[in-house]
Amino acid sequence: MNNWKKLLLSLTFVGLILPVTSISEAAEKSAGSENLVPIREIAEKNGAEVSWQQKTGQITISRSELTIVVKVGEKQAIVNGQVVPLDNPVQLTKGVAFMAGEFLAETLKAAPEDIFISLISEGNGKEAAKYVHTSVSGVLSPTMLSQLWGALEGQNGKITSEAIAKHVENNTVHRNVTYTFKTELTRLNITVRMNHNGLVDDLHIAAATPDVYQKPSYDDPSTYTEQDITVGQGDLALPGALTLPKGEGPFPAVILVHGSGPSNQDAAIGGAKPFRDLAVGLASQGVAVLRYDKVTYEHTYKVASQPKFTLKQESVDQVNDAVEFLKKNAHIDSTAIFVAGHSQGGFAMPLIIVEDKQHDIAGSILLAAPSSSFVDVLTEQQDELVERMKKLGLDTDVIQGQADFYKNVAAMVKDPKYSVDHLPEAFPLHPAYWWFEQRDYVPAELAKTQNIPMLVIQGENDVQVSMHQFQTWKSSLQGHSNVTYNSYPKVNHLLSSYDGLSIGQEYAEPSNVSKAIIDDIAKWVLR
Repeated sequence: MNNWKKLLLSLTFVGLILPVTSISEAAEKSAGSENLVPIREIAEKNGAEVSWQQKTGQITISRSELTIVVKVGEKQAIVNGQVVPLDNPVQLTKGVAFMAGEFLAETLKAAPEDIFISLISEGNGKEAAKYVHTSVSGVLSPTMLSQLWGALEGQNGKITSEAIAKHVENNTVHRNVTYTFKTELTRLNITVRMNHNGLVDDLHIAAATPDVYQKPSYDDPSTYTEQDITVGQGDLALPGALTLPKGEGPFPAVILVHGSGPSNQDAAIGGAKPFRDLAVGLASQGVAVLRYDKVTYEHTYKVASQPKFTLKQESVDQVNDAVEFLKKNAHIDSTAIFVAGHSQGGFAMPLIIVEDKQHDIAGSILLAAPSSSFVDVLTEQQDELVERMKKLGLDTDVIQGQADFYKNVAAMVKDPKYSVDHLPEAFPLHPAYWWFEQRDYVPAELAKTQNIPMLVIQGENDVQVSMHQFQTWKSSLQGHSNVTYNSYPKVNHLLSSYDGLSIGQEYAEPSNVSKAIIDDIAKWVLR
């Protein structure tokens, strides 16, 4: 076990490490102050750096996001900007500064998330589980935590013993501490989500990729403000942002609903942040935008612990919470609340309208939204990718294998001998219930029964949702006079214009939502 892990683990049980000889020396040198300890020696032994200004007598102790400032002769410390009284003044004896050992021990105590990461890296799930909140203890169990590190190494190669970076970011739900580790094959981000009680509330694990996103030309910060918000409440509350146009209002508002997979409030992928682009672009034209971290992103393991997790829980329920939030906001026109769903979010839109019991939603916007059943779209998507790669002269062997895999999944889902009450024993995608509970759901068919204004937007260069899906929306809703259709020749699935034939590889490069799309949405909402 390397030194820093030994330190963290020892702190778990006995608190701060204090050398006995130093404490004795401190007692001898500081008459009547036997609880004083040498600042630099103790701080550095516990991973902190110390700087000393001789002229002013000010001493700064810093470690990660912790900063302690004290001054010789004063009976106070400033901890991250807050004044904390001390029982004894800081003393200087023979060039060595001393202060209260109990205070230093408590303040420099190892952060629980550091200890947690150290324990799981050693496979000590039994001790790591003591730092886990009950809301997620069922899935972050001692057994699972003991096996997690080994499972990650099985997928990514040997992991370095020490994190090469640590980043702390707070939102309205969690304190998120992200550790970046180097592996034999890649770099890995492990985000420990801490709740307000200082316990581990969830984890999020993903490949560490550089942030190459570039703000679009239409992002003018002088035209909008942005505030952190919380959507919903309880164990699955979600952090989000409300982007408001500057001015008096009230403003119409658009709620953004994610596509498939775990995504943050920006829907960040590769070099793109399409939800951020939509928010700032629309706000600059007088339309407020509410977006939030997807539940499978912010509460990854909580969701994974639910064997009967549904599309409704993933993409529908949060919209109701977002609508209620906007209705209570004085800056929002409660008669002009719209919902825009991208990809899977658009696929779920008819379900969202069904759940709008009070008819609060003024209209829906479909952004590259499938109109057919999920497994049919999945099969079509694979065929489209193989065909495009052939056109580009690329090797399709690996992709063809992937296409065959998903076609087998689709065939299994369609097999009438299986159902939500009789799931296949070896279904390859988890959770199986999610796939089978929606197999008979066809968005365009449900939308036929609804009468709400719709704007259907589709990129003609989209490899994931083809123009066939767009045409099916048209044919299915041909009797609806309140539906507007717009397609864009070069636009790919991320709603950005791309000159080449899209096969998804371009997602890694910086891109922005096409301004033409933002203009069209703003006009439609404001009409």
